[in-house]
Amino acid sequence: MFYDGPMKFPTPLTRAILVKRYKRFLFDAILEDGREITGSCPNTGSMLGLTDPGSPIWMSEHDSPTRKYRYALELVEADGTTVGINTGLPNKIVEEAIRNGDIGPLSDYADMKREQKYGQYSRIDILLTDETRLPAYVEVKNVHFIRTPDLAEFPDSPTKRGAKHLDELGDMVEAGYRAVMVYLVQRSDCQRLKICRDLDSNYSKAFERAIARGVEALAVRCHITPQEIRFDRLIPIDEPGL
Repeated sequence: MFYDGPMKFPTPLTRAILVKRYKRFLFDAILEDGREITGSCPNTGSMLGLTDPGSPIWMSEHDSPTRKYRYALELVEADGTTVGINTGLPNKIVEEAIRNGDIGPLSDYADMKREQKYGQYSRIDILLTDETRLPAYVEVKNVHFIRTPDLAEFPDSPTKRGAKHLDELGDMVEAGYRAVMVYLVQRSDCQRLKICRDLDSNYSKAFERAIARGVEALAVRCHITPQEIRFDRLIPIDEPGL
């Protein structure tokens, strides 16, 4: 992997100005020396509010001969803060935070595994096991959407897959296990999180069902710089319907 652990970028990121993001996987940018480049975008979501032309961005640089694009988008400067957009990082960041004991409700498990099969056709992001405790099935979602100061929101577009994950976590609780949804907020300007009912009412309903069935929900805020992305602190989640 390019990352030396989930927190630090092993080589300096390259700063540029965003021209446009398109086809979900691509973006155009202008380097500080004036060169125009096309890079890959490791986020297939809407990235609502993070794709304005002229936004300062930070990119990782890769020299592998098997890669089509040398640059990959990592960070976007928006709303006066730095936002992580790489959806390949949240699982790693949460895993490291759990190992460090930063996420208290998930600490002190003896073993951790990634991408374990569960349910009918799914894989859980993180499975925590211990001889003295119920296994904990942990699903991780990336969050970077904000419309109101201090308030992170999820999702930023409809996600049937996300609703399915909530229902599957509820199934695990009813089967006698522990199930936890972790929302990883890749920005440091949010004091709380809420489920975005107006952009995806089905997900909001699935969240309410999951909570009623005993699924736990945690929101983790990150501290982000061009050098690292690391755990900052837990933030509260607004009650459903508020």
